[in-house]
Amino acid sequence: QVQLVESGGGLVQAGGSLKLSCRASGTLLLIDTMGWYRQAPGKQRELVAAITTRSRINYADSVKGRFTISRDNAKNTVYLQMNSLKPEDTARYYCKLERVGSSYYWGQGTQVTVSS
Repeated sequence: QVQLVESGGGLVQAGGSLKLSCRASGTLLLIDTMGWYRQAPGKQRELVAAITTRSRINYADSVKGRFTISRDNAKNTVYLQMNSLKPEDTARYYCKLERVGSSYYWGQGTQVTVSS
């Protein structure tokens, strides 16, 4: 089993910054991709950013140039630096870990609220 614990969410004014962290623990074999997704009320969960073990990165168009994903493989932790936050970034942010072979795990999420 894999456990994912997110932290770093909170309330911030538009234009501000937050840094999310997600630490994985448990049976950490064959880890491939770690990433961040978000879900706003009434909307589907969507990809924000993801990074593979070899540091291949994918961003949603809506966050390119504002968010930066990084990963510390030694600490089994993935980070999301969020700058120039907008009210439309308000959502619950979830960490996802994918293993080689397509199994995956979700964290409980951390709330990010951006006030205008």
